[in-house]
Amino acid sequence: MLTRSSFRNGSTPTIVLVHGAFTDASSWTDVIADLQADGFAVTAVANPLRGQATDAAYLAGVVAAIDGPVLLVGHSYGGVVITRVGAQAGNVVGLVYVTAFALEAGESVLDVAGRFPDSLLGPALRPATFRTGDGEEAVELFLKTDRFAAVFAADLPDRFTAVAAVAQRPIAAVAFEESSPDAGWKTLPSWYVVATADQAIHPAAQRHMAQRAGADTIEVDASHAIALSQPAAVAGHIRTAATATQAIKNITQS
Repeated sequence: MLTRSSFRNGSTPTIVLVHGAFTDASSWTDVIADLQADGFAVTAVANPLRGQATDAAYLAGVVAAIDGPVLLVGHSYGGVVITRVGAQAGNVVGLVYVTAFALEAGESVLDVAGRFPDSLLGPALRPATFRTGDGEEAVELFLKTDRFAAVFAADLPDRFTAVAAVAQRPIAAVAFEESSPDAGWKTLPSWYVVATADQAIHPAAQRHMAQRAGADTIEVDASHAIALSQPAAVAGHIRTAATATQAIKNITQS
């Protein structure tokens, strides 16, 4: 099994991008193109959005299949997933949070949201029922289509948000309720991109989580859909993180 001491000096990490609720891996399109232009290996994961344990297990499988160091990048709820996997996977060398939840062990998304001023997210949620693999009913959450733009992507064109609102991927409600068992940012270097015009995760909550994690932080005037509206800024901070992890001396002893 790979461990952080297994990598050659200067190993360049594979960048693994993890989307959050109400979107999919295509939300990273322009970020991917920017990073690939600089020669980075990039993978954008299709996050299942079915609950923290399921989502983390899926991501852990992706990470385990990568031969070499991995830099995990999470947007929104994707931050919850990378936090869990970062605490467990031996080849993860850093975490990048893009207006994302960097939870403490024993903390949930609802815990964090409840400590800061309300965003537009709560009233915009639309619950629906679905059947799990064992036939049980469970609740998943969508954004109301007429509120999608204001909450998620106020700085993107109407023609984009109208399509994204009906193509959105729902998240199981339990994912917001579950507590994280681990906090990967306690043992890994972290970076954070704060979206100052975010209407889904209050900027004050983002700053709190970034400071608590000791993250190298930048602030960008952008909506929650920052990877789509400001891809160059997001890719730039990921690039900073990827470059920095190459020089971390505890990764390699060659």
